[in-house]
Amino acid sequence: MFSEELLVVDLDGTLIKSDMLHESFWSAFSKNWLNLFFAMLALGRGKAALKEYLCSKSDIDYRTLPYNLGIIAYIKQHRKQGGRTALVTATHHVFARHIAEHLNLFDEVYGSDGGKNLKGPAKATFLVEKFGAGNFIYMGDAAADLPVWRVSNKILTVDATPFVRQQVERLGKPIEHLGKSVNSPQPYIKALRPHQWLKNVLIFLPMLSAHQFDSATAINGVLAFIAFSFVASSVYVLNDLLDLNADRAHPRKRFRSFASGTVPISHGSLLALALLGIGLLVATILGWIFLLTLAAYYMLTSAYSLSLKRIIIVDIGILAGLYTMRIFAGGVAMDIQLSVWLLAFSIFFFFSLAAVKRQAELVDMKERGRSMAKGRGYHVEDLPIISTVGLAAGYVSVLVMALYVNSPSVLETYAYPPALWGICCVLLYWLTRMVLITHRGLMHDDPIVFATKDMASQISLIIMLGLATVGALL
Repeated sequence: MFSEELLVVDLDGTLIKSDMLHESFWSAFSKNWLNLFFAMLALGRGKAALKEYLCSKSDIDYRTLPYNLGIIAYIKQHRKQGGRTALVTATHHVFARHIAEHLNLFDEVYGSDGGKNLKGPAKATFLVEKFGAGNFIYMGDAAADLPVWRVSNKILTVDATPFVRQQVERLGKPIEHLGKSVNSPQPYIKALRPHQWLKNVLIFLPMLSAHQFDSATAINGVLAFIAFSFVASSVYVLNDLLDLNADRAHPRKRFRSFASGTVPISHGSLLALALLGIGLLVATILGWIFLLTLAAYYMLTSAYSLSLKRIIIVDIGILAGLYTMRIFAGGVAMDIQLSVWLLAFSIFFFFSLAAVKRQAELVDMKERGRSMAKGRGYHVEDLPIISTVGLAAGYVSVLVMALYVNSPSVLETYAYPPALWGICCVLLYWLTRMVLITHRGLMHDDPIVFATKDMASQISLIIMLGLATVGALL
C-alpha cells in the first residue's frame, strides 16, 4: 500500500505554463512544413499516434521551457518533508523523461506512448491500477483532470479557471488551490506587436510623394493600413510560434507572450487565423488586386518565417522586399502609379535597415559569447561584412535620392527642388549614425522601433518633413 504522501503531478498547464503537444507541433512544423501533412495522417490513427510522430520530429530545448516556479517550489517542499513524487502526464513519455531528468524532482515518470493516451479516464484508471484509489494526491489544472481527482486522496489545482474550481469543490475532498486563473488582455495585445504597425505607415508614401490628398485616397489608405496591420500581426504570432526555442534562448525575446507561457500556444494558433481572416476581409473592400498583393505579402512572410530567414543575405533581401511591398500595396489601394525612383530608393534603403537589424543581432551574440545565431545562418565573424552591407546599401539609397532630385518629375511636383538636397544630407547622417550605434551595441533588435524612441531620429524626421514641405510650397 502506498502512502498518502505520494504527490502525482500533471505536466501541461501545471508543471509548465504550456502544452507539449502544441510545443512539439510547432517545433516539427518549423523544421519542415511538410510535417503538417504527416501529422494529419498520424492523427487519423489516434491522438497517441500523433504525439508519437511529433515527438520523433520535434527539437525542444527542455532547459528553457516556461516552468511554473511556484509549483516547482511546492514539489521541492513536499520532497523535503519526506513525500514521494510522480510525474504522470498525457505528454509523450520521452518528453516527460527528459523534463524529469532536467528538474530532478520525481521518483517515477509515466507518459503516453504510440498506443495509449494517458489523459482523463485513462490516466485515472492507470493511477488506480498503479497506486490504488485514494492513495495519492493529484495536482492538475483542467477539466480533463476531473476523473483523476475523483480517485485521488486530495485535490491540488493549479491556475484553475472558476469553472474547474467549482467542479472540483463538488467532489467533497480536501482541496488546495494554487495560483489563480488570470484573464488579462495585455499579453494577447502584446503578442500582436501593435508597435510594429508603424511600419505600415509606408502605405501612405505614394499619396505623399504624388501630393494626392483628397478624402477618397485617404480613406482607401486607412483601409489598407488596417488590413496590413491585422495580417502583419497574424504573421508576428505565427513567427513567435515557430521561434519558441530561439526566443527562449534570447535575453529579451524570452519574455514574449508565447515563449514565456503568458498566452497558451493553442490560443496563438486560433489568434493567427482570426487576424488573417479579418485582414483579408478588409482587403476585399479595396479590390482583388490589393487582396492578391496582401495575400502575396502573407505567403512571403510565412515562407520567411518557415525557411527563408535561415538563408544568409536572402533573408535581408526578403525583409527589404516586404517593406517595399507595403509601398506597392499603398499605390494599388489608392490607385496611384508608383515612381521607379521611389521603388529603387525603397529597395536600397530598407536593405540597409534589414542589414542593420542583422548587425544588431550579431553584436548582441558577440557580447553574450555566442558564435552563431540560433535559427539563422550568420556567424559572429560575419559582423564586419554585414556592417559594410548596411552602410553601402544606405549610401546607394541616398544616391538614388540625389538623382531623383535632378529628375524632370521633381520639377513638375515641387516648387523649390533644391530643398530636397537637405533630405539627402540628413539621410546620410542618420544612416551612418544608425550603423555606428549598432556597432556600439546600443541598437534595439529592430532599427525602426529604435528610431521611434530615439530623439536624434525624431529630430531628423522632423527636419526631412520640413524640407519636403518647403520644397513643395515655397
